[in-house]
Amino acid sequence: MRNVAVQYPATLEIEYPDRELNRLTTFFRPFTVIPIAIILTLVGGSTAGAATQKYVIGSGGILFVATVLMLLFRQKYPRWWFDWNMALTRFGTRVSAYVALLRDEYPSTDDEQAVHVKIPYPDATRELNPGLPLIKWFLAIPHYVVLCFLGIAVFFCVIVAWFAILFTGRYPRSLFDFVVGVLRWWLRVAAYAFLLTTDRYPPFRVSA
Repeated sequence: MRNVAVQYPATLEIEYPDRELNRLTTFFRPFTVIPIAIILTLVGGSTAGAATQKYVIGSGGILFVATVLMLLFRQKYPRWWFDWNMALTRFGTRVSAYVALLRDEYPSTDDEQAVHVKIPYPDATRELNPGLPLIKWFLAIPHYVVLCFLGIAVFFCVIVAWFAILFTGRYPRSLFDFVVGVLRWWLRVAAYAFLLTTDRYPPFRVSA
């Protein structure tokens, strides 16, 4: 029997704020996020959203095309490329969590805070098929379709959570778990199709 406890090699955990959230910064969240969103755009060429994060193929973003070529011809994933991709992914995820009202601490550019993204560094020669990165983005199309619908659901969940926080100071736990689950799903797809850190196909689920 398969061990269901084995995790996908890309995990996301966001600590539930078991306390009253800041109503003032929640109310003005569309405006308070602007400075850090500009920084994220300048550093990574990506725009944070409630459920998605763009991965670009040029410089100043996730190193995708260069990594594809390096894996294809050298079967190597340079460690500093991985570290850059991870730092940018973690930063973008913190901003996404802030936009989605999951946390009210202002996103740090470097500290982990309460948003925990873990993706192990791959052994490219033993764990990664050198030709698969050419088609991973295509193989992940079913996930894109599902995530589009889930992204719409997340949008409405965040609106409901916005009102809930303003009136009660709390993020409804069921909505919190769902939004985090969708972000987790997107992270797994990103690890497979864009970060290229694993050849394991992402599962169709929001749970850990």
